[in-house]
Amino acid sequence: MNSRLVFAVAGWLVTAALATGTGVAVLGLLGRPLTGPAERPMTAEEIRLALARDTPKPPVRAPTADPTTGSTPAGTAPAATSPGDGTPIAAPATGRRLISTGGGSLIARCDGGLVRLQSWTPAQGFEVDDVDPGPDDRARVKFESDEGKLEVEVRCAGDVPVPRVTRHG
Repeated sequence: MNSRLVFAVAGWLVTAALATGTGVAVLGLLGRPLTGPAERPMTAEEIRLALARDTPKPPVRAPTADPTTGSTPAGTAPAATSPGDGTPIAAPATGRRLISTGGGSLIARCDGGLVRLQSWTPAQGFEVDDVDPGPDDRARVKFESDEGKLEVEVRCAGDVPVPRVTRHG
């Protein structure tokens, strides 16, 4: 009879451990979709790092020519200059832009006249209602709160993302 009690307690402990493990596994799955990769908003730090990666560095000015000889120091090349006035040519601007609104922030990129939303993050108190990330001639995201909706539509002007923000009651 004593051995039955030991087996009963051991069985109960094994069952409790399995139930606990199963519960933890199920709770872990609830935090992300059952299939496919999990999407999550970017943090402010991730947005800053993404922009820093694609922000062009200022052009490096080559040493100026010696006024007495007209040559540059050995081993250096003259800086690229615009025709006519000789001013240094700046590095090309990136087609990426951070757009911040009261409803949230997004990073948009223009490439070949098409705009693509690379990321979007709702502001505190807002959530994403609808997204059309592109690439297309326009892309948009709607942020929603208890006070209403804020829609950000982005188009390209050249290779520069240009937002239009509309508040809906």
